[in-house]
Amino acid sequence: MRLGLDIGGTKIEAVVIDSAGEIVYRERCATPRQSYGDFFQAVTEMIAQAMQTVNQPLSIGIGVPGAVDSEGLIKNSNILVLNQQAFAQDLERALGMPVPVTNDANCFTLSEAMDGSGQGHSVVFGVILGTGCGGGLCIDNRLIAGPNACAGEWGHNALPRYHESRDGAEAKCYCGQVNCIESFISGSGLERQYMSYTTQQAGVPQIMQRVESGDADACLLWERYCDQLARALASVVNMLDPDVIVLGGGVSNIARLYSGLQARVAQYVFGKQCRTPIVQARHGDSSGVRGAAWLGAQQSQRKSMRVQ
Repeated sequence: MRLGLDIGGTKIEAVVIDSAGEIVYRERCATPRQSYGDFFQAVTEMIAQAMQTVNQPLSIGIGVPGAVDSEGLIKNSNILVLNQQAFAQDLERALGMPVPVTNDANCFTLSEAMDGSGQGHSVVFGVILGTGCGGGLCIDNRLIAGPNACAGEWGHNALPRYHESRDGAEAKCYCGQVNCIESFISGSGLERQYMSYTTQQAGVPQIMQRVESGDADACLLWERYCDQLARALASVVNMLDPDVIVLGGGVSNIARLYSGLQARVAQYVFGKQCRTPIVQARHGDSSGVRGAAWLGAQQSQRKSMRVQ
């Protein structure tokens, strides 16, 4: 049995999946944000509850917003009390077993590589188009993290071929850089551009309703957005040439997004050709927590092989 925890800014979700990938247990609670002590207690209590309910040996993996640096400290998390904490080491001491912790976008990618839309492919690039714009890289069902713990963080590269005449004014990203991909093609980036272009505030669902109804401003902005996404994905193809790109997050649920996207990407790929499938995630919002479960299972399996 495999226990995964997906820790978000508002909720913590725990699931247990069996050897067939079926979810046999699920629990959620609000994410405590007042102190690291309260946060850590909530996590360990969720783990204890899952262990007691399932009553079988469990491997454990955890996905968090942010990244784990080379010293094992959490960085860049929107759960501020988690930053600069040795979360994985603290869990190991509390539970008496190693607990792998990684970025939530990495968990999403691992899930889709193992038994999702990337299953059967060697090189899988996962993309989350949500409030932010995360990414992850799996090769032969193994996550690639890198020495800086930022493999797959394409959202904080500059938008390729940016020009003010077609992309609007420069955008300052929270990371301190200018014109990050995330500032344009995340869900919040689409909303920001709509507000800047029309001076009207609207969420992604409202924007898409206006696109579907043929609103001229909304349609023009949507064309701009799709071109920006194509440029960004082409940079991934040019750099990694993955076997498949899997999209998740709220924006990935827009069916219109996939119409002609591969051809758009081809315009910016070296050689003007793109054979890379760009597909929607199979497991949707559950991919993050499922990936965390697979992460723990993989570490447990590697440990067993070393013991043997």
